[in-house]
Amino acid sequence: KWLGLGAYRFSIAWPRIIPDGKGAVNAAGLDFYDRLVDALLEGGITPLATLYHWDLPQALQETGGWANRDTVDRFLEYTRVVLSRLGDRVRRWVTHNEPWCIAHLGHEEGCHAPGLKDPATALRVGHHLLLSHGRAVPMIRREVPNAEVGIVLIHSPAHPLTDSAADRDAARWFDGFFNRWFADPVFLGRYPADAVADRVARGHLPAEGMPFVRDGDLATISAPMDFLGLNYYSRNVLRKNEDGEPEVRPMAPPEELTDMGWEVYPAGLYEALIHIDRTYGPRKIYITENGCAYDVPADADGHIADGQRIDFLAEHFAAAWRALREGVPLAGYFVWSLLDNFEWGLGKAKKFGLIAVDDETQARRPKASAEWYRDFLGRSGS
Repeated sequence: KWLGLGAYRFSIAWPRIIPDGKGAVNAAGLDFYDRLVDALLEGGITPLATLYHWDLPQALQETGGWANRDTVDRFLEYTRVVLSRLGDRVRRWVTHNEPWCIAHLGHEEGCHAPGLKDPATALRVGHHLLLSHGRAVPMIRREVPNAEVGIVLIHSPAHPLTDSAADRDAARWFDGFFNRWFADPVFLGRYPADAVADRVARGHLPAEGMPFVRDGDLATISAPMDFLGLNYYSRNVLRKNEDGEPEVRPMAPPEELTDMGWEVYPAGLYEALIHIDRTYGPRKIYITENGCAYDVPADADGHIADGQRIDFLAEHFAAAWRALREGVPLAGYFVWSLLDNFEWGLGKAKKFGLIAVDDETQARRPKASAEWYRDFLGRSGS
């Protein structure tokens, strides 16, 4: 409220609601989100709730997790419980946050839970996540009058390092693997044929394609949505290496990268917004995550002068505003993040917050970027 926020995006933890993934409901967990929603509304702040942000009840993981198609049904049961408690006050709902990360960081690269390195399983997981999204969309509309429903996808423009055919093919591969693999089914009702062929060629799928896709699945997955949530952080520049494999190449010196090792590239946000609008035509777009990690220590007076974050935000706001002026239906912008957060496998080392959190005491302290953002919102009337 001090910041002047008009909306706040939060995620609901499935294990806090139904600890065993099915069956008994934890009333204390629901009570927490009840209080959060009430406090937001009392402060004049519109809630945007995300149903799944990567935390699966352990009991479900032990029966296969998202690789098990039955988990789709368990997700719908959980969704119904949450809607029955919060649906009278929360109108805007996200089914999943970044299913690419769940599928591939968790099941192919192994750097997120459950820590698997099995490409075939990752592809199955991704499909079941999308299927649960598609089945949840009409349920949310039935349970919540005038609901707005969408999904959050991460997008990173893929650029070739050179204009060579090899580098252009590397960029095509990355775009299919990272961007189109989830956006195409949701909006177009099909997986990208070239990306499927890439997976077959690597032995991640059988020659016949995707045996886990059943009749009717893609029609379900492509249920019309009210909005797309876009998470944007940077672009990726690709080349084919000496082994003929796609390879991401950094395009800025280390001192110009964020603490995540990412290039600051606001033009990519404009590019992503234009591309998504022209290719998929979503009814509206919310930028659901955009921000940067910089660890800036407090000075002797306790002031945290994170000027790099202010520059980052100002440049990305300008890119978004440019896309809006050109007709992109951009309806909202959520900075990542309000507080310094626990950044998954990287722990507390990466500081994304506008507000610092003391790891020992949990005390909160606004950074210079929070004060700048507050002034920006006041000037813009947002």
